[in-house]
Amino acid sequence: MTEAYEISGVPREGGVLIVVDHASNHIPDDIDLGISQQYVTDHIAYDPGIAPIARRMTEQGGYLAILSTASRLIVDLNRYPDEEAVIVTQSDGVDIPGNHLSSEERQARLDRFFTPYHDRVVALIADLKPALVASLHSFSPVLRTNPQLRRPWDMGIMYNEYDTAPRLALQFLGEEEGLIVGDQMPYSGKDLNATMNRQCEAIGQPYIGVEVRQDLIREEAGQRRFADILLRSCDKIRTALA
Repeated sequence: MTEAYEISGVPREGGVLIVVDHASNHIPDDIDLGISQQYVTDHIAYDPGIAPIARRMTEQGGYLAILSTASRLIVDLNRYPDEEAVIVTQSDGVDIPGNHLSSEERQARLDRFFTPYHDRVVALIADLKPALVASLHSFSPVLRTNPQLRRPWDMGIMYNEYDTAPRLALQFLGEEEGLIVGDQMPYSGKDLNATMNRQCEAIGQPYIGVEVRQDLIREEAGQRRFADILLRSCDKIRTALA
């Protein structure tokens, strides 16, 4: 484990690489965000439930995961480095006063967390040549800033221009697993797909973007269920792509 990421699983060429941008809610001791402790366990700090799913998947041979080890409030790894929201000053109605940074402080934050993580993703894809990259996230069923908007999907599949593996995922998860699956829901991958755009679309690497609803995976039973679902589906996608 490093300050920016951890690796789970045993590397193997031609397998599945799992990328988890928002795995951790850890706030380093030397960074004061100026927020209440209650928000450190909130969905604005990380993607609840998704890291245990990724780690469980890597217990199967051919699956390797890279997981962030700092909160998305420190740096949002699923953004572009020059994007304002890479270091948020407000998230779902919560002010983050400790993120009002000078340009020098902002660059130092990126150099410390963002760059090492993405450099390692680049190296893993180049070295392992995965058959599939699975970008895993989880989403809140309701947002504080829009409580009337319900997000009923069990899972969502996100993508930008590349849609071959995502279409297979929609088929396997919906028709064969019987889930309510959002196609570009709860948001569109054409709008928010920075990690996969940079790391996969740019080089023609097959990938899927996955969102799992958080209330389904906060407990171990749900995490185990969705890890198994994703393992079955990723194996089918690999076979279909081959």
